Parts: sequence; structure tokens; C-alpha cells
Amino acid sequence: MRKEIIINSSSFQNRVAITEDGTLVDFFIDNPEKSRMVGNIYLGKVARVLPGIKAAFVNIGLKHDAFLHFSDIGGTFNAIQGILDEDDDAELTVDDDLDSDSQHSKKFTTNVDLNKVPKLHKGQELIVQIIKEPVENKGVRISTAISIPGRFCVLLPFDNKIGISKKISDFKERKRLKQIAKGIIPENYGLIIRTAARNQDQSSVERDLKFLLKTWKNIEEAAKSNNPPSLIYDDVNTTISVIRDLFTPEVSKVFVDSKKIYRDIREYLQFIQPNLVDRIEYYKSSQPIFEAFKVEDQIKTLLGRRVPLPSGGYIIIEHTEAMTVIDVNSGRYAAKKEQELNSLKTDLEASREIVRQLRLRDIGGLIVVDFIDLEEEKNRKKIYDELRKEFRKDRAKIAMLPMTDFGIMQITRQRIGHNIVQSMYEPCPYCNGTGLLTKKSNLIHEIEDWLKRYKNAGKYKNLTLIVHPSLGRKLKQGTFNTLLKIQLRHFIRIKLVEDENQNPQIFEFKSSKTGELLN
Repeated sequence: MRKEIIINSSSFQNRVAITEDGTLVDFFIDNPEKSRMVGNIYLGKVARVLPGIKAAFVNIGLKHDAFLHFSDIGGTFNAIQGILDEDDDAELTVDDDLDSDSQHSKKFTTNVDLNKVPKLHKGQELIVQIIKEPVENKGVRISTAISIPGRFCVLLPFDNKIGISKKISDFKERKRLKQIAKGIIPENYGLIIRTAARNQDQSSVERDLKFLLKTWKNIEEAAKSNNPPSLIYDDVNTTISVIRDLFTPEVSKVFVDSKKIYRDIREYLQFIQPNLVDRIEYYKSSQPIFEAFKVEDQIKTLLGRRVPLPSGGYIIIEHTEAMTVIDVNSGRYAAKKEQELNSLKTDLEASREIVRQLRLRDIGGLIVVDFIDLEEEKNRKKIYDELRKEFRKDRAKIAMLPMTDFGIMQITRQRIGHNIVQSMYEPCPYCNGTGLLTKKSNLIHEIEDWLKRYKNAGKYKNLTLIVHPSLGRKLKQGTFNTLLKIQLRHFIRIKLVEDENQNPQIFEFKSSKTGELLN
């Protein structure tokens, strides 16, 4: 399998595509309007504590206060609070059931006991890290358990834990890496060895750790010298994070069409992993890089609500406030005797495409899939097994339930970054993202209702009605047009003004005499 990373840069945004044998499998956008926030560390101040929902809201200087659930208050809380010279009000209650000499390694479960969490109070300063991007009108989610990722390892300040990536399955290699970690980690720090460290020597891991320790010292200094709310550590941008996290030895080439990004990536790899530097290639052709690698057309398909399947079927992806709903359709009639077989074939194709789309679009939260009904239990299990197999390729955490008798499957997926559709599109100002506009006949009905109410208290008999031209045409239709009928019915003279800049869903009345806008 040929795996490649293709990076396209313009003056306003960077786009990163990962392909496997030419097929798009991951896609990222880095733009100033929606910059990556996960991993950023802030010095914040507690705005509200709500024991009823086991959470606090923390002001970190963003539009919405950040959400801190009590389960996200790690055992490192006391140690990190010590940097800020806080008082005893932030004392951490230690769980006696945990057999560790260090309170910094204590972890809290999702089922939070209010007696075993730090006593937060309004105005208290905290060092926190964003663990989840904002969604719609919700703020970011944060944690007090700080982690700083590098190429080969993740540094956990004041946490004495050592962990090895689950994707490193070889027992001897896990043991070797654990011995390396024990030998290089300073006291009162924890370390997680990442998948990229597989088969790396001690000097490479140690060099990465030194860089992370230096980063943490800078964060400590920033926390002491700044006042909340303030950003004290800005994680790397999307482009460099893709290179850091996803540029593994399995990637044969990285193509970049920007000289600056090309130099930045080479400098980063020269320090972290020099043996991969030769795989970076500067793309010089005048043809757009995404067109040359046939990525642009795949992106257009990615952004549509309808995604075709090889056998002629298709899936429909719909986003709602609470969940994402995916509907699987066969797309053509199948003879009854072959119905089960054809349905199974379409559902299997849909399973593979659904996992690919969830990764590409970075759809998180609750996902409900309506598969084509299958009568046999063994066939329903095949769909479940196929999804499990495909989800192994996904970096996000996944949980799913077996298919019901109605062909419904429920999936939850961790969101890694920004939903791609939300990154590239914004809600329509006319329909507010619903995709539906009020019918013109209903708008005319609303105009008449407004006139009825105005007639009882209004002081002007000559009005100006401002509408979008599309509604204006409807009002002027017919020999004895609608607008004339309205004037005669309500004994009010109305001058019609059509304005291209007017919202098609809104009409405005003004006094023709004074120009006063009437409510």
C-alpha cells in the first residue's frame, strides 16, 4: 500500500490530505478563522462552580467560558496548583483505595464522588488544557491533567505514570521501551511512549523528552508571570501536528507546495527523526497539487450529504444538534429472492464508506446509522464485525452497539479536531442552516397580519414596503396583483421597494412620509 501526505498551502489556509493508493483517507484544514485549539494550555480563573452537574466553568479568555467536568480534574491538580502559590482551599482529597506513594498519580473516574475532588471556588486560578474543540454555541472542554505531546512520547508533568501505546503489541518491544522510559524520565514526571517510538533507539526518545521538558519549563514561567485569563502555551498548528503524529515510516512521501512549510518540516524532522527527511519533496509544478494527485474531486464528494457506493447504492449524512444520522439506501430495485444478499452487499459497502466518512469529516458524538434491513442474525453480525475491523484504522475512540432488529446501529466517536464541513462552511444567514426557506405565500400572509395589527394603532396611511426582489415578484403577479388587493382591503397606500440586499425571509415597513422604520 502506497501512503502519501499531500500539503497544499495558500495565503489564507493550509490543507493536508493523506491518501492510501490514491484514495483520500484523512483530510485536515488549517485556517485563521478556525484554528486548532486542542492541546493549548491556559492560565484561567474559575467563573462558576456547579456541583449539581459536577462541573465548573472557567474563564480562559475565549467567547464562552470553558467547561471543566470534575472527572477531568486529574491527580496532578495539587502539584500544578503549587506553581501558582495557591492557598489550602485547593486541597486535593486523596483516594485511600489507590496504592500509590504519590498523590499525583491518582485518577478520577467518570462516576465522580463529590467528596473526592478538589474544592474549587470562584476566582481561583487554574492551569488548564483544552481537550475538546468548541461545537456550535458550546465552549471548549478543558482538563487540569496537563499533557505535552512530542514525536515519540507525551510528557505528563507531576504524574509518575509510565505508559506504552496499545498499538505497540510486541511484548519485547514494549518491555524495551518501558526500560528506556524509566531510565530517562525525571522524578515527579510521567511519560507515555507513542506508537512512533517503535524500534527507535534511546537517544531519539531522550532528545524528544528534552525538548518537551524545556517546553514545560517555559509554560511554568509563563504561568508565574501572566495574569488570568491568558494563553501560556500554543500547541503546534495543524500541518506540523499531522507531521508529528501521522508521518510514520509507513508514509512513503510527503509532497509540499510551499517553500516555507517545506523548510519548517525539514527543520523539525532534522531535530526529531533525521532518517525521514529525504521523504519530504517540494512540489514545483504549475498544476495545483490537489488536482495533480486527484484529491480535489474526492474533497467535493466528501462535502456532500449524499455519498455514492460502488454497487449503485448511496448513503445520506445528516447533522442535527444532538446527533449525526446516516441512512443507507440500495438505490435500485432487487428481486425478492436476492433481496437479503443484495442488502448485505450494500450494507457491507456502506460500512466501509461510513467509517471513511467519519474519519474524513471528523464527525464526533452520537452517530445513528439506519442500515437496509437484514432478516438473518448472522448477516447483521457481519455488518457489526465489518465496522469493528474498519474502525481499527481510526485514531479516535469508538464505542458501538450491535445492530437492532430494525437495522439501527448506534455509535459514539471521539472528535479529534474540527468537523471538516463546519470548518469549510458557515450557516446560511437566510435559513440559519436549516436548508429551508419560508414559502412566499406564508410571508405574504405575515405581511397582512402585520397590517391588521398596525391598522389599530398606526398613525401613517402611506407606507413603504421593503422586500427582496423574489418576494416582490410574487406580490406583483397577476393583472389584479396581490399588493393591490392588500391595499384595497386595508385602505393603506403601499409603495413597494425591492432591495437585493434584503433578507428573502424578512420584510420591513417604513413611513413614506418620515422614513421611520415601523415595528
